Amino acid sequence: MGIVLALPARADVTVAAKQVSLPGLRLQDMSAVISEDPAGGLHLHLQASQADVAAMGWRHVGLRLDGRLQRDAQLRWTFDGRVQLRGAPGGALGNAQMTWTVSPDANTMQVELRQDRAMASAWLPLDQPSHAEIKLRQLPVGWLQGVLGKLWSGRLIAGRVDADLALDAESADVQSSGQFTLDGLGFDKSDGTAAGQGVSGKGRFGFDSGGDASRVTLQGSLTGGELSLGALHAKLPEHPVQVDVNASSRQGALSLDRLRVDDADALQLDGALAFDAKGNLQKLQLDHFHASFPLAGQRYGQVWQAALGLRDARLAGRVNGRLDLRSDGLHAFAFDTDGLDLADGDGHFAVSGLRGSLDWAAQGNRPVTTLAWQGMQYYRIPVEAGQSHWQSRDGSLSLSQPAALPVLQGQVRLTDLEFHPEAAKGQRLAASLTVAGVDMASLTRALNWPVIPGTLSGTIPSVHWADDSLELGGGLSAGVFGGTVGISRLSLQQPFGEAPVLVASFKLDQLDLSAVTGVFDIGNITGKLHGFVDDLHLVDWSPTGFKASLLADGGGRISQRAVNNLAAIGGGGVASGLQGAMLKLFKTFSYKRIGLDGTLQDGICQLGGLSTGEEGFTIVEGSGLPHLQVLGHQAKLDWPTLQRRLREATSGHAAAPH
Repeated sequence: MGIVLALPARADVTVAAKQVSLPGLRLQDMSAVISEDPAGGLHLHLQASQADVAAMGWRHVGLRLDGRLQRDAQLRWTFDGRVQLRGAPGGALGNAQMTWTVSPDANTMQVELRQDRAMASAWLPLDQPSHAEIKLRQLPVGWLQGVLGKLWSGRLIAGRVDADLALDAESADVQSSGQFTLDGLGFDKSDGTAAGQGVSGKGRFGFDSGGDASRVTLQGSLTGGELSLGALHAKLPEHPVQVDVNASSRQGALSLDRLRVDDADALQLDGALAFDAKGNLQKLQLDHFHASFPLAGQRYGQVWQAALGLRDARLAGRVNGRLDLRSDGLHAFAFDTDGLDLADGDGHFAVSGLRGSLDWAAQGNRPVTTLAWQGMQYYRIPVEAGQSHWQSRDGSLSLSQPAALPVLQGQVRLTDLEFHPEAAKGQRLAASLTVAGVDMASLTRALNWPVIPGTLSGTIPSVHWADDSLELGGGLSAGVFGGTVGISRLSLQQPFGEAPVLVASFKLDQLDLSAVTGVFDIGNITGKLHGFVDDLHLVDWSPTGFKASLLADGGGRISQRAVNNLAAIGGGGVASGLQGAMLKLFKTFSYKRIGLDGTLQDGICQLGGLSTGEEGFTIVEGSGLPHLQVLGHQAKLDWPTLQRRLREATSGHAAAPH
């Protein structure tokens, strides 16, 4: 190895070597000076440009030793001095006190290191230096980055550790076991698949690493801080959470073959978990879980709730269950509850007093289960207490018998329903239903619309949920205003999203205009109204598109206020054939026809009427004397302007015609 000795007149000994290799230690460009120490013994000053320590996973670390070397009466060699490393993980041993004792008779070597609050000591047999018994006290976890780097590609950021452990390091193979105490652990991975901060705990561990694979076991408790592992995120409480983990890693993929968690007042589970090298979930198998809400959601469920569209959901109650989720989708789930309340944060959906169970599997058949509730609400539409019966057959979860949902003094009866939970895309749900006697006044009041009396009934022979869109075949009929409104071509996109999109077409037949204008308060009009509203699009229950035509062609009477409001809506006025003075003499007028068309697209509404001429489009065509004709002059309006005019017309503040 090319050692050069120099013996100058003062009897100092200088040793230099390009490379020195010892079991578990390799030094590059090493030089040492040994001289007499005034206090007795020898003074050693050693430095190496690069030092590799296999047991710690340290490579290319600068090394400097300076201290007293002496031999005692038991023929033990002892070094007492300082060690300085440059470039070690976490700044390890940047300036530490070192005591190093070699006992040939006992065949042992002992090393103790102290720096600030940190202490590390190791006991090694001389004939097997790859084995060590190690004690760590208040050691910064960053110092262990090299060791853990053999098992895991993450980065240790903060925290301290106490540990008593055994370590065996042979080349690239490392085995260790022992007990530990953590304080304020922080770590992360550059790909974002794992992170933690402020975690404390204690327990026993073991790891075994060789080649491209490693295995870790952990039994203990964790307290406080936050942990993230893939799609799992935990905010740990201040009391201990018991954990039992058996994990293995190979080429970046991580598998938790045993995962047991016991958080006494929130969550208990027993299962397995696996991720591929990119952090994608490969398996989440919970053989059993028990969750107590709201604590379980607050501590462990926020990421999952957000993924399900329930970011700010409020949950209360207890749930037991099991889950089998794999990379290719959901394979099985079951749950039972003796009382659960759920409400999403946006007020779109709520259920109270949920009791019973569901049991589904992608293959085979499962027993019939019952699920009951005290109350439900979809947006502002309440559903009274009821129950349903379910059975899983070859991947479909179906009603085993029809279910009745009491809604607004009427009933929605689900005659058939078949749900495919594993269908991430494509058709997920098929159903048929009937609606009977739903009170329109209650429904419109719940939707914050003008109150419309009447009832809603009908049959929907087919309901299909595919790609987050509900398509409803068949139609409904509302008996309102002495006539009927037929509803067809219904669909609902993102039914539980922040902005659901409703698409439907309406056919109006023989509506009593006196009743209609009484509700919408635009002034009295008599006669019968018919027409249609095709392709109505409501986004979060507000119109964004439609094509409409309203016609009253059987004649009737119209009040002066209604004339003013219709004229203001169309941006027009009364035709010049009727003088303003004459208008003031009459409170009502005879009309032959009233007609108004509108098409809303891209925020612009195109208006029309009975006919179009040079002066505008005709909205009201009078009959008899005085002869009345109401014109609209603005055929194209932006939707907010038209909405404002409609609000003014129905509130009695419409501008006077001109």
